[in-house]
Formats: sequence, C-alpha cells, structure tokens
Amino acid sequence: MSNEGDVAGYILRITRKEWVKQVFERTKYYVGIKRKWLPNQTILFVHKTAKGDAFIGYGVINNFQDFEELSDEEKTECQKWNWKGALDFIYVVKFKEPLLIKKTFLRDSKLKGRYLHGLALTRKQIDSILPMAE
Repeated sequence: MSNEGDVAGYILRITRKEWVKQVFERTKYYVGIKRKWLPNQTILFVHKTAKGDAFIGYGVINNFQDFEELSDEEKTECQKWNWKGALDFIYVVKFKEPLLIKKTFLRDSKLKGRYLHGLALTRKQIDSILPMAE
C-alpha cells in the first residue's frame, strides 16, 4: 500500500469458534491490534477450517469504540485478552460456504495463518473476494 488512503479494509483472523459466533450475533469485534479503523471500511473475517484458512464473512465498520468507551463488562473482557477496543459494524454477512484463501489472490502470498491478521486491503482486493463468496 502506498498510503493510508488506499486502505479500504482489513483481514481479521478469528481464532475461536465462540468469537466467530459472537461477531455475527452482536455485530461487534474486539480488536487487539491498532489500525486506522474508519467508518465504511470492509473487514473480511478469516477462520481456520478443516481445509485451511478461509474467508467466512465480512462486515462494514460503523465506528471504533476505544477501550474507555466500553461498558465495564466489556472492559473486563478486553483486559483479559489484551484487546484495545471494539469495532461496531453497520452490518455483517456470513458466507454460506467458507472461501478458502488459497482460492483467492492471496494463494501465492507468503503470509499464512496469524500473519494475515490485520492485513490491509485495497478496494480492488476486497471486490475480488466478495463476488466469489456471496
């Protein structure tokens, strides 16, 4: 990426099944990494499947809640997991079938597993994935 203006979204890799369920039920994702989270950015969710890491859905950011803006219950959970805040989504979409990363433009990437977490994406990259998955 040449500059922050090129960033249309990010990949976030969800490691636990209960967190996958939570993001689609609450339309909220607690983040432990710092990025320039902006309204209307698209977040692509990745989770490990039996066949490898796959895109499982996406969300469009409404806003980022800093740690201090969270409820006491959320703060306690964030401290436990070293999270910095929460992404609130306008909406989230769960794909009917996971889209394996190896079937996307990332197939030749050296980035695998946890190294995909927080990867910045351009609009073109996002637009190449969404039609394949929906």
